[in-house]
Amino acid sequence: MSMSRRHKAREVVLQMLYLKDLNPDVGFEQIRQMIQAELPDETLSRFAWGLFSGAMEFRPALDKKIEEAAVNWSLSRMAPTDRNVLRLGAYELLQTDTPHRVVIDEALELAKSFGGANSGSFVNGILDRLLPPEKRARAAKPTEEVHATTESEQPADGEEAPA
Repeated sequence: MSMSRRHKAREVVLQMLYLKDLNPDVGFEQIRQMIQAELPDETLSRFAWGLFSGAMEFRPALDKKIEEAAVNWSLSRMAPTDRNVLRLGAYELLQTDTPHRVVIDEALELAKSFGGANSGSFVNGILDRLLPPEKRARAAKPTEEVHATTESEQPADGEEAPA
């Protein structure tokens, strides 16, 4: 099964967020080098670095929003994989122009691939609560194109389109 190029980049970002979460002393330059080694394509490497560095820059604010949305859950109680999928998804949802349906679909795929049996529904529920009202309102308008994806966001053959 083939995967989109950006999905692969998000997988690498998740792995780097996880690494930094569990090994806080790992330096940013070392992480940048690992991203470049995993993603030799310069465009993908820059995309991944932007997601990683953005998620790290906004991490305190993202963590606060995630904890507020995750009723009865603290970040420290969450599985490290789920916590970092949520950080990546929250960053893309709140700080980028990536269509929210793409963000949530990508986060669900990462949670299912790298997390536990309940990770997908857990991540979906929290990201849904984090969806800004203006993005939710735009999605509810049937006359408006909900999102226009770039070629790299289009599903590969055999993949489902973002929900």
